[in-house]
Amino acid sequence: MNLMIVSHACATPINQSFFADVEAVTGWKLALALPQFWKTEYAERKAERWAAFRGDFYPIPVLKSGHIPLHVYRSGLLGLLKKARPDAIYVQHEPYGAATSQVYLANRMTRRVPIGFYAAQNIFKQYPVPFRFMESMVLHESSFCFPVTDEALEVLRAKGYRGDAEVLPLAVDNTLYRPMPDAARSLREKLDIGSDEPVIGYLGRLVSEKGLLTLVKSLKLIETLPWKCVLVGNGPLEVELRAAIAQSGLEGRVFFPGYVPHTEAPAWLSMFDMLALPSETRENWKEQFGRVIVEANACGTPVIGTTCGEIPAVIGHTGGGIIVSEAAPQEFASALALLINDPSRREDLAKRGRSVAAKEYDQRFLASRFAEAIARNVKASNESAPARV
Repeated sequence: MNLMIVSHACATPINQSFFADVEAVTGWKLALALPQFWKTEYAERKAERWAAFRGDFYPIPVLKSGHIPLHVYRSGLLGLLKKARPDAIYVQHEPYGAATSQVYLANRMTRRVPIGFYAAQNIFKQYPVPFRFMESMVLHESSFCFPVTDEALEVLRAKGYRGDAEVLPLAVDNTLYRPMPDAARSLREKLDIGSDEPVIGYLGRLVSEKGLLTLVKSLKLIETLPWKCVLVGNGPLEVELRAAIAQSGLEGRVFFPGYVPHTEAPAWLSMFDMLALPSETRENWKEQFGRVIVEANACGTPVIGTTCGEIPAVIGHTGGGIIVSEAAPQEFASALALLINDPSRREDLAKRGRSVAAKEYDQRFLASRFAEAIARNVKASNESAPARV
């Protein structure tokens, strides 16, 4: 089997590790096309190969680098498809994206192999022209898709998608995300946090929809308890967040390490005694999955999350945390206090969450499911269509 993957997400090398596992479980030949340069909120990233990924590697210049819906590949897709001669194409991108339709048109102009896409959008949105037409074309021509949740699949069905669908949650690489007690101790020492001070952690973007201002209110309500808070990441809310912490008199108890590379995230998640995920729904946004929940559970850390989007479903499935209402400081504070005061409860939730993360969200296990769905569609296509030349 020759599989072509087109993915802007793979400009972050660790995201290629999923496809390295696809190679490992199938023996397929993979070819990966990705942006040559990709702008992130932190810096411009040049395409680099993940060490374990052995497939063909094709960095291609893009227009609108960093803009997920609008970016397009400047050249080379037709020639690349003719050269690679894939048996199937997977576009790791939402169906409304300009790059998605660009790959679909290139497939239409070459061998017309089975093609499919990724979907996480869990809110029904009517996009403006021409994105509405591009999305409709992609949904009509797709043989398969990989929505990350049942809710994302419901949106696709409501928009008219009738093809094969394999609900595939976001995976965690358990060889990377695992308890790291030595690294956790080192980080505590670096921040001068005592071993008897429970750490409330957050890892992600510092933006308003993540509910971090509500978290500050919750921390104020439990200021008499022993705790430290570590907010890993950066973003536009940081100035306001620091001001709210100062106004609450919590300076000295809340740390801002800033952005950390993905490969360092497991150490920070291992250092947390609990992960706070106080996300809050907005008119055009709610949590599409909450991958950090599974990553934290894999590192042996329980999670306190809100009812925003997919959070309660993921926590409910792993059993590795507590669910509270959105924008409810007192309720969130009570959950924090419960885990601060009850180490055995923390340990029980951590064990349950780690067990499920190690099995049902394991990257290699989900890579096998991904490959089975691709193979199923290629087989069906070969059985129903005349031989391609």
